[in-house]
Amino acid sequence: MKIAFTSRTGDNIDMHFGQADSFHIWEVGPDEAHYVQTLSVGEHGSDEEDRIAARANLLSECAIVYTMQIGGPAAAKLVAKRIHPMKTNVEVGLKESIEKMQEVLRGNPPPWLRKAMDKDNVSSFLDED
Repeated sequence: MKIAFTSRTGDNIDMHFGQADSFHIWEVGPDEAHYVQTLSVGEHGSDEEDRIAARANLLSECAIVYTMQIGGPAAAKLVAKRIHPMKTNVEVGLKESIEKMQEVLRGNPPPWLRKAMDKDNVSSFLDED
């Protein structure tokens, strides 16, 4: 599954979702993880609603967004696009976060994560466990 990270350098999750000017995208599975690309946000008006919508649209192929901080309206926009926001609250290592995610994937992932892993299957995502 694709996971987006808010990071200045690609080493740490150290940005607020709404202030990130780019997202580092990784493909993460239980046994493998690799960097895919960095997506730049660009300018999408001065209105906060436009900036949030632009970020959510940019990340439409991602199942999860790891970010240091995210506001309620932005988190709601991501969830509406079936993207699960993960807030760290503090600066954490990107690779460390990937390793922890892989550990969870190798075990028994919680229902929300199983749905995120199967993001392309709409009916699976909408089913309640």
